[in-house]
Amino acid sequence: MDIHFSDTSEIPLPPQEVRVRQFDASPWQDKRRVQIYLEVTPFQKRPNGEIIVTNAMGEEVANISIIEMIDPKIELTVHLRGAELVGPFTASAWIYYSEKPVQPTDAQESGAEASKKLIVDHASTSFTLD
Repeated sequence: MDIHFSDTSEIPLPPQEVRVRQFDASPWQDKRRVQIYLEVTPFQKRPNGEIIVTNAMGEEVANISIIEMIDPKIELTVHLRGAELVGPFTASAWIYYSEKPVQPTDAQESGAEASKKLIVDHASTSFTLD
C-alpha cells in the first residue's frame, strides 16, 4: 500500500522533468549549523539529492545525501566542519536519479553494484555567517 501526502492538484512529473522549485540556506545563530530547505516539483519516481556547502575557497564544509525523497519539500540541518568558518558560503543542490549500468563491471562481478547519476536539475544559494 502506498501513502501519498502530496498536493493532489499538481500532476507528478516523470524523472527527466523534475526540477528544483526552491532552495534556501539559513545559518543558525550558533554559526556552526545551517538549515537547508529544498522543494522540488511533484514526481512520479522518487528522486535522490546531493547537497554540498563550500566556503569562499571552494573547500567542502558540509554535505548531505538524500536517497529517494518521499516528499517534494524537505528541511534539513547540516553541521559545518572546520575550525575557522569565515567568508561567504555556497550551498549547492543536485537532484538526480540512479541508473544501473547495462554492462557488467568489476565491481558488479564482486557483488557490489555501481550506478550512474542522471542529474535532472541543480540549484545554488549563498549565505554568510553574520
